[in-house]
Amino acid sequence: MMYLFFLTALFMGWSLGANDAANVFGAAVGTKMISFRSAALVSSVCVIAGAVLLGEGSSEGLNSLGNIDSLLAASIVLLSAGITVMLMTRLGLPVSTSQAIIGAIVASNLFFHEPLHLESVSKIALTWVYSPLLAFLISFALYAAIRWIINHMRIHLLMIDHYNRILLFIAGAAGAFALGANNIANVVGLFIFPFEKAQVTLLPFFPRLSTQLFFLGSLAIGAGIITFSKRVMITMGNSLFELYAVSAFVVVISSALVLLLFSSQSLSQFLQHRGLPSFPLIPVSQSQSSVGAVLGIAAARKGWHSIRRGLLLKIAAGWVATPLGAALITYVSFSFLSLFIDL
Repeated sequence: MMYLFFLTALFMGWSLGANDAANVFGAAVGTKMISFRSAALVSSVCVIAGAVLLGEGSSEGLNSLGNIDSLLAASIVLLSAGITVMLMTRLGLPVSTSQAIIGAIVASNLFFHEPLHLESVSKIALTWVYSPLLAFLISFALYAAIRWIINHMRIHLLMIDHYNRILLFIAGAAGAFALGANNIANVVGLFIFPFEKAQVTLLPFFPRLSTQLFFLGSLAIGAGIITFSKRVMITMGNSLFELYAVSAFVVVISSALVLLLFSSQSLSQFLQHRGLPSFPLIPVSQSQSSVGAVLGIAAARKGWHSIRRGLLLKIAAGWVATPLGAALITYVSFSFLSLFIDL
């Protein structure tokens, strides 16, 4: 029965791979600098590496939201969030898996009358504002710097194209690694405590149970990237704003840097030991960071008038609808199940 419940985590991983992970290489694929097949392969491998090596920090942050200690509750939360993300993906919208998970967890706590840790909720909700804003600022500054370098060094256009392909692969790999490290919590984080409580061993070649869960969850993310992410990549790559080679690289590296800031335990400890404010180790949205980076490029190149506002509003509406939809599906699911079993 435990393994049956865990299928919901794998479904969540697949949904994340289909939507959030697509944006790591969305700009590169949209500009045809990198083929979808190559992007999907590199993303899948690096997501697995990031999840296995650095998945602990954001998982602890997610579990601070509320007390979900049963496999059934964790399964309903993940299934509801996964369904929400899948529906948004069908619409071609780059939405936040983190938002879906948060909405579902809040609904679960409300249904079971569990105490809701408002401080943790507000901390994560704030990242929905300042993670795209941070990506906007990074991409704006980075694009301006790269454009200045190109104009003053007079590099041949063919060499610029060659360098950009290499840099896009490097940046995309780093972004996928950061996504695995940061967002694996959305996939298996809620299962860590119930599985440890039951003393389950899934993969004996990994010493820690959490690492075993991270590996299996990241495999599901890779499957989502390979099978269902192309449409969202194209939306991010050339629908919101027309991107070219240099700007595509800036979008990828900017969103990757944002995720690394919210994933690195070493950076957080470094800042804290020096009395400086640190970034919370919580899952943030790759999709929102990518959108913020695209907007930064648009503002740096042609100003706000060049942004396709209609699509931007549609994406923003998806961001609002995602946590609300996940919360509604979760609450209705628990209410329906309570008619037949004692929750």
